Amino acid sequence: MAKKRVVKTESKYNRKNLIGSWSFLIGIFFAIVLGLGFTGAYQTEILWAVFLLGIVVGLLNIAVEEIGGFLTSGTVLVLVSFLGIQVGTFNTVAPSITNMLTGILTLFVPATIIVALKAVFAYAYK
Repeated sequence: MAKKRVVKTESKYNRKNLIGSWSFLIGIFFAIVLGLGFTGAYQTEILWAVFLLGIVVGLLNIAVEEIGGFLTSGTVLVLVSFLGIQVGTFNTVAPSITNMLTGILTLFVPATIIVALKAVFAYAYK
């Protein structure tokens, strides 16, 4: 009986996707930490870290074929988070929800802008 030869192929989840995925998870974690108020004196630094992680997510995590779905869901998430902050009900009832929504906005606004620019360039060069 002949042995089957296993050919190692490149995985869909290469290093770039792994960095983008971890950036997304860490960004969501930091957004929750910001919302719960565990940041103390480091709130500004963590907010900047979430912003930079959003840029990394937009650059590394979204492939050309995923642009439409990400822009749709990212835009809805940004709009709903912004409207949730503007309602003001959360500020009196649960301020931590407002802070979490701010963290989500800080993560998704740069990611959505980067992916939208990628979409424009992808359509321009088709």
